[in-house]
Amino acid sequence: MKHPLDTDVLGEFLVSARSLAEYRAIFDLTDADLKGHRILDCPGGAASFTMEASALGARVTAADPIYSHPADRLCRLAISETDRGSDWATAHSDRYRWDWYGGPERHRAMRHSAAARFCADLTAHPERYIAAELPSLPFRDNSFDLVLSSHLLFTYADRLNADFHLTALLELSRVSAGETRLYPLVDHIGRHHDVLVEHLRKELLDKGIHSSLRETEYEFHHGAHTMLILHGD
Repeated sequence: MKHPLDTDVLGEFLVSARSLAEYRAIFDLTDADLKGHRILDCPGGAASFTMEASALGARVTAADPIYSHPADRLCRLAISETDRGSDWATAHSDRYRWDWYGGPERHRAMRHSAAARFCADLTAHPERYIAAELPSLPFRDNSFDLVLSSHLLFTYADRLNADFHLTALLELSRVSAGETRLYPLVDHIGRHHDVLVEHLRKELLDKGIHSSLRETEYEFHHGAHTMLILHGD
């Protein structure tokens, strides 16, 4: 039997533990984007962004179907998934640029630290973590000033079709009173989805939602240095 790390398919949806520093780089976030603003992180996974950004004055809500599980199970999952993701990235290290992290071990350490902070905040502030799943969110229209979404759409284009992407983007735009920022625009093995991106942008424009592409300084997958931005009214 082939070992899971020897395949080109990552397997189940990965629950990632990213830090505020990673979010700043991924989404080109400034202090002005954070302080005093209502922010949705969807899917939030095991990121420590909610905890860290809230400490800076943001009002963050994280949404993810995994939050339906008890906190102790989520904390164990955060650690095991951090190791699964790090093992995958290390085994396929040629697909990645490691300069931002400084190497695979530093990447793993950062993710473990983020997972620990996530667990602490989940226990202290469970109200920040809402069990919800795209493409249907339990929030009113324009509930957030900024919506962030990473490593679901496009990342899993091998199993989420174009209709799902469009419905999810419309839903994220619905709950956003400002920008919706999405990253990356490549899948988990590094394939670019330019055709899908342009198809979705046209469909969104037909529905009155303008979008743009913005270069970011962050690049982990080779060539993944662009985010998609949906603009609010």
